[in-house]
Amino acid sequence: MKNSTGHDIADALGLLLRRSTRARLYTQLTEGLGEAVDGLTYPILSGLARTGARSAADLGREIGLDRTTVTRRADRLEQAGLLQRQPDPADGRATLLALTEQGHDIVSVTRERLAAGIESSLATWPQADAQAFARQLRRFVDEGPFAAEHH
Repeated sequence: MKNSTGHDIADALGLLLRRSTRARLYTQLTEGLGEAVDGLTYPILSGLARTGARSAADLGREIGLDRTTVTRRADRLEQAGLLQRQPDPADGRATLLALTEQGHDIVSVTRERLAAGIESSLATWPQADAQAFARQLRRFVDEGPFAAEHH
C-alpha cells in the first residue's frame, strides 16, 4: 500500500486524539487537586498556561470549546482562586482570563504528572529510542499537518 506509513500514523493519532482518551488522561492528571480541577476544567488551565491571558472567546477557539462553556468552567476556577478576570488593556470593555499563581502551581503539578507518566511508559525503551522518538515527534508537530502554518 502506497500510504501505509501515513495510515499507520493517522490511526495512532486517531486513538490519541479521541475525546475518551483525553478525558481519561485529564482525570488522571487532575486527581486529588481540588474540587474545581477536573477533566472539564483542565483544558482551561492548560490553555491559559500555554497562551497567557485570553478572552473566553479566544481561549475557546484555542482549546476547542465555545465561549459559554469556557465562561462557565472559568467561573469554577475563579471561585477556587486558580483563575482571575482582568480588564483587557487593548479594550476596556473586554475581560481577560488569567491564571493566578495558584493556578500556575496546579498546571505545574499536572505537567510533572504527565512527564512522569510518559517517562514511566518509556522505561522499557532503549534511551536512544526514546530520545529519537521525542525528537521525531517534535519535528512532526512542528512540520507536519498540525503545524501552525498549515492552518
